[in-house]
Amino acid sequence: MEHSRGGTGERYRPEAPWSGTSSRESQTNFVLRVSNPVGFTGALARRVWAARAALAIVFVAASAQPARPVTQADLEAVYLYNFGKFVSWPADSNSAAAPFSICTIGNQDFQAPLDAVTSNATLQGRKIVVRHLTSIATSDGCQILFLGESEAARLAKDLAAVRQKPILTVSDLPSFLAHGGMIQFVIQDKRVRFSVNLQPALLARLTVSSELLKVALSVQGKAAEETK
Repeated sequence: MEHSRGGTGERYRPEAPWSGTSSRESQTNFVLRVSNPVGFTGALARRVWAARAALAIVFVAASAQPARPVTQADLEAVYLYNFGKFVSWPADSNSAAAPFSICTIGNQDFQAPLDAVTSNATLQGRKIVVRHLTSIATSDGCQILFLGESEAARLAKDLAAVRQKPILTVSDLPSFLAHGGMIQFVIQDKRVRFSVNLQPALLARLTVSSELLKVALSVQGKAAEETK
């Protein structure tokens, strides 16, 4: 299977699944190996590894089913969860007692992997709630919003609807950053990477950690500390 999302024209080709064995250890090692999309280091590496390990456990738990390769959607789901650890939201944007909402719109393939990665997980000390939206009008209360393929024709309208709201916008649609999105998944060397546009994030009063920016494929705009 090939996936052409990502905006560079390069296709994501998942590595072949584990073969010739039903060993849980082999399956876990495979998921952890292909879920290493970029060379994280330090604290970021430890946090991403924990999320990848959780993803591996989910896949191994389903080992009674036929094996399948890890998909681009699986890896993007891990990334999306980890973005929540390296972005700060304004204190007045939501209640500390409220759940942390990760929302998706326009990509059904993305829903199951995200549900699996976030099951029983927390972000910033808050329980995670995943919301699969049918309209951008219901995006209030989302901390992270992933916009999928079916939103391509409505992308400008969708981003205008959430502009300056404290919502981290993420997508793998081409030219997402040029339309005012904040993080865009990109395929490079058959791996899932990401680029960041800080300007809309600053307008939304979001602070993106320098740890995350260091491993981004590219960064547009200036970090908050550079604008002071």
